Amino acid sequence: MSVSPSLLAQLADHESRALAAERQGRLAEALISWREVLQLKPDHPRALLASGFDAHQRGDLAGARELYTRAAQLTRDDPTPWINVARICKHLKDDAGEEQALFEALTVDASDLLALLMRGQLFERQGRTREAARAYTAACMVAPPPDRLRPDLRPMLAHAKSYRDRQSQHMAEQLDQALAPAYAKLQGADLDRFKLSLDIMLGRRQRFDAKPAQYYLPHVPAIEFFDDRRMFPWIADLEAGTEDIRQEFLKVLDTDEGFTPYIHYDKDLPLNQWVELNHSPRWSAYHLIKDGVRHEPGASRCPRTMELLARAPQPDQPGRTPVALFSLLKPKTRIPPHTGVSNARLLVHLPLIVPEGCGFRVGNQTRPWVPGQAWVFDDTIEHEAWNDSDKLRVILIFDIWHPALSEAERTMLTAMSTAMNAISGPPEGYGN
Repeated sequence: MSVSPSLLAQLADHESRALAAERQGRLAEALISWREVLQLKPDHPRALLASGFDAHQRGDLAGARELYTRAAQLTRDDPTPWINVARICKHLKDDAGEEQALFEALTVDASDLLALLMRGQLFERQGRTREAARAYTAACMVAPPPDRLRPDLRPMLAHAKSYRDRQSQHMAEQLDQALAPAYAKLQGADLDRFKLSLDIMLGRRQRFDAKPAQYYLPHVPAIEFFDDRRMFPWIADLEAGTEDIRQEFLKVLDTDEGFTPYIHYDKDLPLNQWVELNHSPRWSAYHLIKDGVRHEPGASRCPRTMELLARAPQPDQPGRTPVALFSLLKPKTRIPPHTGVSNARLLVHLPLIVPEGCGFRVGNQTRPWVPGQAWVFDDTIEHEAWNDSDKLRVILIFDIWHPALSEAERTMLTAMSTAMNAISGPPEGYGN
């Protein structure tokens, strides 16, 4: 149906007056203009909302519900009118109407925080525990950071998080009790992996995946600590040579030469978690092999160490690997959580000097270093280290090929590194 130009002009004039009055806080005057808009155009969503708000303020809940519903039915991209309907239904104790209105609101925008919080509140009042927990969990997932959250929503969101956590804990306790008989029947079986999966599912522990900073090889097992020593037949000889390696290190330490900060980024680069340790002697290195090249004079000063390192399957990626170094962590120093550069390799730690108060975490596993006991781990899984003691901690660190790689894959990785060096040069900081 066509609308005359004069009617359009009147409508525009009343809309303009209403909006200007609202901006200036003259709500009564704005309402008069919105009513004039409705006389000209009964299906005007903004005017219906304003009239609905007025009816709500006057205590005319039935009238407000009707006006809000009409506005909601005309609005396709804003859940607010349906949220207003839900509020009126709550006052009217019409749970079914409130639930339907919130359904409609979330159909318009499934991530609307207020609608999700109100749905959680409704289900909580009705004793629908699981549904309330799901609604509150969804609200927590879509909520912005606290500094960007509307102040009026902060108490609601805090309640949602508390309710979600309580229900998660209750469910976990019930599941633990239900599984107790099955655990008892399997006493002695290795169920660490299953227990970890359960903790991750229940939110008691965090999921950690391999996240290489530079190179990712698909379908390679991402394991925090590789405890099957049969995969590393050379490791026993390495451990047997611990004292020889330690003595070579101590002679190097006496010279106080050749030690460099482990982290050495240029100051014009984003430092993120490395701000405190960049160019700092608190975490330093004495290199034996650096970026695939024998590093002098360190290597010559540690012949026994180099001999033992040569027995391990060191990676061959020119300009990148292998790497081998003594890692020194000074007292009261923490290495922040980080990930390595490539999951085509693994790292080996051979502890040499470990005072009390030192620790190491990879993913969900935290272990103490024990001098002379080596371990192999995937450094592309988030890991961190600390020395809370008053003494120096020293570890021999070097890398090896990931045992899951075939000889053909290793050959291609070597060829790839050579080709990349020719094209653009080796990456800086690959060995960190």
